[in-house]
Amino acid sequence: MVTAVQLPADLAREYPFTPQAFVTPRGARMSYLDEGPRSDEAVLLLHGNPTWSFYYRILVRELAPKLRCIAPDHIGMGLSDQPEDYDYTLGTRIADIEALVASLGLRRIHLVVHDWGGAIGFGFAARHPEMIGRIVVLNTAAFASPRIPFRIALCRLPGIGPLLVRGLNGFAWPATWMAMHRRRLTSAQKRGYLLPYGSWQARIAVSAFVRDIPLAPSHVSWAPLAETAAALGKFRDRSMLIVWGGRDFCFDDTFLARWRELFPAANCVRLDDAGHYVLEDAAEEVIPLIRDHLLAQ
Repeated sequence: MVTAVQLPADLAREYPFTPQAFVTPRGARMSYLDEGPRSDEAVLLLHGNPTWSFYYRILVRELAPKLRCIAPDHIGMGLSDQPEDYDYTLGTRIADIEALVASLGLRRIHLVVHDWGGAIGFGFAARHPEMIGRIVVLNTAAFASPRIPFRIALCRLPGIGPLLVRGLNGFAWPATWMAMHRRRLTSAQKRGYLLPYGSWQARIAVSAFVRDIPLAPSHVSWAPLAETAAALGKFRDRSMLIVWGGRDFCFDDTFLARWRELFPAANCVRLDDAGHYVLEDAAEEVIPLIRDHLLAQ
């Protein structure tokens, strides 16, 4: 088991937190943020691939004065352990979050989900619907799709995929500019996103997340994703905010249309010129929207 790299001092201004640690049921150390007032009610912020809790740093700073914020780094990502032999599948991801939430004694959860965090977060919600309060959806999915962008499909190919993703960092590095449209990341922000993924070993979960996209019923993660999708109707009565970057080449408007179909009462804000990292690309607009939604009485 490999312990992920620690954030260096010169990035502390971007990520001014002291991460906590939790050991998952499979024995890996999960790093997570636990900021804000002690309470059994919290905002659970779930990232996707290839980000980590760094993606939520601005939102956590905005919310933490009034709301407890829990932002884990999925195993293999961020500052969590990066074991070579972990079960990097959707079912295990959901179980890891279940165990973390149980260990914290949380009673009420408000969800914020992005990218793979959608499947993981709604997978957790499907198993614990009574715990779920307000929801924020950010360029994500919690249902299967028959399409996959060529650039991602290439990263799934046997042999070629690991060479690109793990050998050449051909997923996390391109994301620092492909996932943005309105502006460029600063050098410090780019280093923050890339810091955990500086070697072949460190990119094990980045590659595994790509391979875990289920495109057929024979895939190990098809069943948990189908169960999650089937349960989405349970949350139509929840207060939901959808914030969508319109320049996302992966989670494009076909996914947004499905969310709108599933949750016609949701407050939906589409930003034409924002990319996949919508929280990062349009922070000045998005952060206040999410703050007001989660703090509303």
